[in-house]
Amino acid sequence: MVSESRLRLASRGSPLAMAQATTVAHMLEAVHNSLSVEIVVVETVGDRRLDVPLHEIGGQGIFAKEVQLAVLEGRADLAVHSAKDLPSATPDGLVLAAIPERVDPADVLVGRSLAGLGPGALVATGSPRRKALLASLRPDLDFTELRGNMASRLAKPGTDGIDAVVAARAALERLGLLDLVAERFDPEEVTPQVAQGAIGVEVAVGTQAEALVRVIDDEAVHRCVDAERSFLATLGAGCTAPVGAWCTENDGELELRGVLFDEETGRLRRARHRGDDALALGAAVARDVAGDGGG
Repeated sequence: MVSESRLRLASRGSPLAMAQATTVAHMLEAVHNSLSVEIVVVETVGDRRLDVPLHEIGGQGIFAKEVQLAVLEGRADLAVHSAKDLPSATPDGLVLAAIPERVDPADVLVGRSLAGLGPGALVATGSPRRKALLASLRPDLDFTELRGNMASRLAKPGTDGIDAVVAARAALERLGLLDLVAERFDPEEVTPQVAQGAIGVEVAVGTQAEALVRVIDDEAVHRCVDAERSFLATLGAGCTAPVGAWCTENDGELELRGVLFDEETGRLRRARHRGDDALALGAAVARDVAGDGGG
């Protein structure tokens, strides 16, 4: 049972996750004057296994499952995530009740700009999507895996032969570290990860917390993220190919760009559609980039 004056918010304990959790807590306390929000820190498998590449651990959900479980088991009333960490399908019993904020979803380079990287320069990233997109711009670059918390990743340039690291601009903005950005990539060219830059808030279906959380939802942002998540869901939970999607909204119309790296041909497949139905739009773009009906 949710107290009328208190909500328990589950979050990972990283500085970025805590910054996002604090943002949501302040939003809720601002619109519900008598409410106080307590942050409950949850450790995920992604936090524990820092020595293994993300795609080897299991990919989607490794930073979300334990946080979701805290709500399902009644140890918390809501869960706050980087929306890009959420699986494309929400677990039974939960609902993505609010996406209250999205900042610039672009990827950035830290250490050196793309033009400042010489042939054979070493770029660190744990994302197959980022590697594929940057390699399409600069086939002469070399890549290495990147794990650890944000502070350790941002400290990598200049160590172990690494010349630059790729990161989400949103993460640096929320941590107050935008001065580290050497170059921002245009999302039209370097398509972001699905839901990058957005905060997702999940609650148990039909609870008092659901009603309290829905008040802070940004409808336009939510529709865009729904379109991107539909794109990912249509490709399938088992899709291991590097993919990205970015949606914008203008006067109620959505525009979704999707990209998939075809590992057989070494080419990027891109598609772009406009529409009003977020779920249908995501499915249409996914079918286009898959080239086989989305299977």
